[in-house]
Amino acid sequence: MREVVIAGYLRTAQSRSRPNDPDRDWFCKLRSDELLARLLPELIRRTGIKAEEINDFIVGSAYGVSEQWTYGGRLPIFLANLPEKIPAKFVDQQCGSAMAAIHIGFMEITMGYADIVMVGGMEHMTRVPMGGALRERGVVSPNPRLFTDPAYKHWDMVTSTNMGLTAEKLFSQTGFTKEDMDRWGARAHQLASKAQKEGFFKDEILPIEAEQADGKTLIVDRDQAVRDDVTVEGMKDLKPAFKPDGVITAGNSSPLNAAATSMVLMSKETAKKKGIQPMATIRSIGFAGVDPTIMGVGPVPASRMALEKAGLQVKDIDYWEINEAFCIVALNCIKELGINPDRVNVMGGGTAIGHPLGATGIRLVGTLARILKVKGGRYGLANACVGGGQGVATIIEREP
Repeated sequence: MREVVIAGYLRTAQSRSRPNDPDRDWFCKLRSDELLARLLPELIRRTGIKAEEINDFIVGSAYGVSEQWTYGGRLPIFLANLPEKIPAKFVDQQCGSAMAAIHIGFMEITMGYADIVMVGGMEHMTRVPMGGALRERGVVSPNPRLFTDPAYKHWDMVTSTNMGLTAEKLFSQTGFTKEDMDRWGARAHQLASKAQKEGFFKDEILPIEAEQADGKTLIVDRDQAVRDDVTVEGMKDLKPAFKPDGVITAGNSSPLNAAATSMVLMSKETAKKKGIQPMATIRSIGFAGVDPTIMGVGPVPASRMALEKAGLQVKDIDYWEINEAFCIVALNCIKELGINPDRVNVMGGGTAIGHPLGATGIRLVGTLARILKVKGGRYGLANACVGGGQGVATIIEREP
């Protein structure tokens, strides 16, 4: 099988989504497909390929409805004025959607069905809030039979469909304290703020000119939710977000966000022919299903699968990007796999940078590839928990 490399990576900044106060979202007047359409031609230019050479385009989103309906992945291609001969696919694996797009592209190339695949992810949690587009049309989701038919009573739908409650349940089973989570959340902001000030994210973010609610124009070139004043002490009095006596708060979980991400994958042979220096080689992928009421455990078996397929061990991985949908997810993964926490999310995690659901997987892998270069690491593993009870993981190796 052929080796697959990451030839290019680019994203927008991640704005702070506020469905109940949309004017405060820096991307309030831009759709997510418009954000993605701005990325694609620029990434093609920076990578040094021709658009007509792309063999497939795969886009992921957790809510492919309303504005985020893609007509089978084709609409972003048309919005970006790319050749109509490029086929496309839309992928929904909830929070793992963009990483699932990478996985599909990886398999297409390694098996010889494609040479160059462009993948993307998008989510706008202000303009297409979770479940909102469905409720507007009177559609009940998920299927009400899952609530009423005794045959399905083994699945606790109340917890399974509320990610905050799944995090509360996971917390209750781990032995960690709320202070542990708050400390990790403060760390995320402190590291992300430092990385932001030092310009680490500059090379992966395409500045976007965005009209604001007041009619003024803002150049959005940094992640909106990152703060430089976050402390553990300041998190103590934050109210529980999901149940009255809970421990999951806005301080130890990711915010709502809007963003788009993109990546170019190609065979190593094609990269050599074109004189392209890859960012990294994809060495392995992993995916797993778990109890949906504790979906946050998903990264553990997914990572184990990826490690096994790559013939690697936890100790071989130099840096990790574990998506902080909730801090307890990262802490549990660190504990269960025996990871050195100093090697995890070293430029800040999703608690600060954000988690625009279906766009996140590409950011995790792309940022990780850049971390390996800056830090001189060899292997990196990115993973994420997935709503509905799943996990995804990708292992990459830095190109010398």
